[in-house]
Amino acid sequence: MSDRDYDPYARLDPVPAFTLTSEDITDGQPLKADQYGSGSGGQDVSPQLAWEGAPEGTKSYAVTVYDPDAPTGSGFWHWAVANLPATVTSLPAGAGSPGGSLPKGALTLPNEMRLKQFAGATPPQGTGVHRYFVVVHAVDVPALELDPESTPAVLGFNLHFHTLGRAILVGTGEFEGAAAGSPGV
Repeated sequence: MSDRDYDPYARLDPVPAFTLTSEDITDGQPLKADQYGSGSGGQDVSPQLAWEGAPEGTKSYAVTVYDPDAPTGSGFWHWAVANLPATVTSLPAGAGSPGGSLPKGALTLPNEMRLKQFAGATPPQGTGVHRYFVVVHAVDVPALELDPESTPAVLGFNLHFHTLGRAILVGTGEFEGAAAGSPGV
């Protein structure tokens, strides 16, 4: 198994899967230009997401975007949002972007850039194709008690004990991929 086969969710306790769709991300396919970072020719636009079929007992959701292929030894968190109400089953494109509209009560944690927003893909030159795990986590409590300055890893630790189900899409990206990617949203 190569490093590029690593699945960050494979080592966690198994939970039921549910369905995640997006107008902006196709599983296993390159990201659209808008989902790249502004420093890579993109727009840092968080993807449109919709989900269904979460397990019974779901009381809230969390959404994370993670690149396990970043040349860091620990990956790179692009977006982490907790405490989305259970009544929310979709987010429009740009909801996690500056000026975006997340539902009341949602908590956006600082990403690796220490920004409380979605940070688009920006793979460095020479690092190959990166995978972007876009995950909706069905949570068994209405709100996780997190310090608003917590890292996405702290969110992940808490999710380990409260996740009822997981829906995953994996987009791909590479250096200068925004220039070759699909037209933006």
